[in-house]
Amino acid sequence: MLHSHRMEVFACRASKDFARKVIDYLNRTMSPEEAPCHLGDLEVTPFSDGEFQPIFKESVRGATVYILQSTVPPADNLMELLLTIDAAKRASADKVIAVMPYFGWARQDRKDRPRVAIGAKLAANLLRAAGADRVMTCDLHADQIQGFFDIPVDHVYASKVFIPYIQSKHIPDLAIAAPDVGGAKRANAYAKALSANNNEDCGVILCHKTRERANVVAEIKAIGEVEGKNIIIVDDMIDTAGTLCKAAEVLKEKGAKSVRACATHGLLSGSAIERIHESCLEEVYITDTVPHPELSDDPKIRIVSMTEVFASIINKVYNYESVSTEFIC
Repeated sequence: MLHSHRMEVFACRASKDFARKVIDYLNRTMSPEEAPCHLGDLEVTPFSDGEFQPIFKESVRGATVYILQSTVPPADNLMELLLTIDAAKRASADKVIAVMPYFGWARQDRKDRPRVAIGAKLAANLLRAAGADRVMTCDLHADQIQGFFDIPVDHVYASKVFIPYIQSKHIPDLAIAAPDVGGAKRANAYAKALSANNNEDCGVILCHKTRERANVVAEIKAIGEVEGKNIIIVDDMIDTAGTLCKAAEVLKEKGAKSVRACATHGLLSGSAIERIHESCLEEVYITDTVPHPELSDDPKIRIVSMTEVFASIINKVYNYESVSTEFIC
């Protein structure tokens, strides 16, 4: 479909490499009559006090502007994205679409204690106030965060790439584990898809954890058939990896043959990487929604790319096509 307005793709500083891969895929899949995409020239000018100012070095007037930025670390990167959206609107862009492979602040999705903020709702309000017309993101910490937005949200799932990747491993006696009660729905969806594709029943194991405080787990109990199984723990993110490594240890103690992990967003803060290397986990699969170039040759942590999924969503939304085929579970 030919448009009266053009597509322009830009990336903030946290997602430059991700954006380049998206552009490469877009150019390989676009029809011949469409103009090739390029990564737009966006410059961020820093000030000595820590302030910064994004500047578009080319015209975006009348264009549909896609701005890629994962908000991790969350504070500066969210602010950079907000300023870039504002700059695009003030430069007369027709539409501005925020593409956030990782949506920071998503863990703050409710008042779980008195007198706390709901950071996910505030971030959604800020994106709308800055001028975003649409948001694209992946594996939110809770699906209902989509309802915090008063603009369309395309919420894609890493299962689109993880399920084929797990299948390619041909792991026998496979079972899927949820690291906590909140992950039960995701684990069940993975198990259902893998059972259907492999014609073999894939069990579900639920790990129940209690916390002493944020990022500190007191105890984990595993519920389900563990003995003799090759288990993959499925989650939306790995932060400090404390819960993950403790869950793997509990599963091994209960008779699991092997334990692997699969998580969309590899935040890997603090000593997470060292903790994973020292754990009983055989492999850990993460995506590139959070950049980790230092892990490209890591012996235990494997990176599976989400760039083609996001490129496909961007292209389909631009061409007013259905995106339902991009969702597996």
